[in-house]
Amino acid sequence: MSRECRFPTPRRPGRYAAALTALAGALLGATAASAQTASAQTASAQAASAQAASAATVAITGGTVYPVSGPKIERGTVLIRDGRIVAVGAEVSIPADAVRVDASGRWVTPGLFHPATDLGLSLFQTGGQEETRENVKQGDVDAAFNVGEGIYPAALPIGEARLGGITTALSAPVDGLIAGQAVVIDLAGPSVERMLVRSPAAMVIDLSEQSKSAGGGSRAGVIQRLRDILRDAQEYDRRRNDFRRAEIQPLAASEEDLEALQPVLRGELPVYAIANRRSDIEAALRLAREFKLRLILWGGIEAWQLAPELARAGVPVVVNSRVDRPSFDAPGARLDNAALLRRAGVTVLLSDEDPRQNFSSHFRTLRHAAGEAVRNGMAWDDALAAITLHPARAFGVADRYGSLEPGKVANVVVWSGDPFEFASRAERVYIRGEEIPLKSRQTELLERYRTVPPPWTTGGGQ
Repeated sequence: MSRECRFPTPRRPGRYAAALTALAGALLGATAASAQTASAQTASAQAASAQAASAATVAITGGTVYPVSGPKIERGTVLIRDGRIVAVGAEVSIPADAVRVDASGRWVTPGLFHPATDLGLSLFQTGGQEETRENVKQGDVDAAFNVGEGIYPAALPIGEARLGGITTALSAPVDGLIAGQAVVIDLAGPSVERMLVRSPAAMVIDLSEQSKSAGGGSRAGVIQRLRDILRDAQEYDRRRNDFRRAEIQPLAASEEDLEALQPVLRGELPVYAIANRRSDIEAALRLAREFKLRLILWGGIEAWQLAPELARAGVPVVVNSRVDRPSFDAPGARLDNAALLRRAGVTVLLSDEDPRQNFSSHFRTLRHAAGEAVRNGMAWDDALAAITLHPARAFGVADRYGSLEPGKVANVVVWSGDPFEFASRAERVYIRGEEIPLKSRQTELLERYRTVPPPWTTGGGQ
């Protein structure tokens, strides 16, 4: 169905009438350009899909390969077949039918794994406006809430993240004492089912300043309420039949939430705890010991003060390496937090997001956050592992993700140079062995207005 755009005709021609006419032409031209862009994108995607289907074997050759699981390989080759890595090394036999990708002078790494996002759950890059977000369910205890059901494969921030070399991400709920279940997704696929890597991957709880209302306005109240919920979940597991016959006292959460907490209590599902202040981190460690929880810290702004304890407990910490601003939630912020934790033996994961801000869609800058960590004392190899292999291990997918090894999923990025350098860029991105066009809403707008200047700049007014 076509629609005609009509503007009222002024009684007297003049510069304003000309401007209105030009504006109408611009809007119609933009609409046509948008249709042409969409058509071109569809054709490009179809061509790429056909090429991937006909060329199931790809050899990325000549680059400096950083497997993460081993030392770098000069002039190495990564051989991909049917979406998996089949060989990595300096002397790899390349089949005659393989498509060769010359990466000479380039850096080749695993696709980056972002451990703290709402990718697929926020339609636009709006900094978390409520009408665009699918990772919030109103309530203090939402353990049964799994955000995977709300993933939208065409969400605009996904394209932006891929431009930054991110191929895999943890997409997490926020808000509430127990916010719900996070999932691991690949950033490509026509459906949620094709994108999901692990669901659920973690249970998110909030021990930060933002959750105090769940404990009556007190941090101590938050911990007591969480302890009551976990104890009641244990009681529910022991007395399911009594619970269903209403032969025990009321419990602290609904049946579906108590059921969802059982994998957490069995140690099958990690607890992803937002905690920044030292006292909150200590409380998280006490709860983990008491209930034998697998704990991952998210935020950890004052975690450097407890680095030896975290290392002994084997607790990974997700750190935003750019946070150095004191707050009521964590007055002891410092830029070398990640470096201090790593020196103490803590497994560090890096992020460019602050859970206190409910995400800001800066996912494209994850590599820059790693560069900041290196600038402030973290080893380069550790920083690369912190955005590839360490997140894969923390969220239970390291058998398939996080490094360039035979048998793993072929999520691979070819960079123009050091990925942590500001001027470097991702030149080729492969997800599950298929090369992904490096396009986003921003690149589309750039191309549109590069070739379609506003009509009023060419004259015609009076």
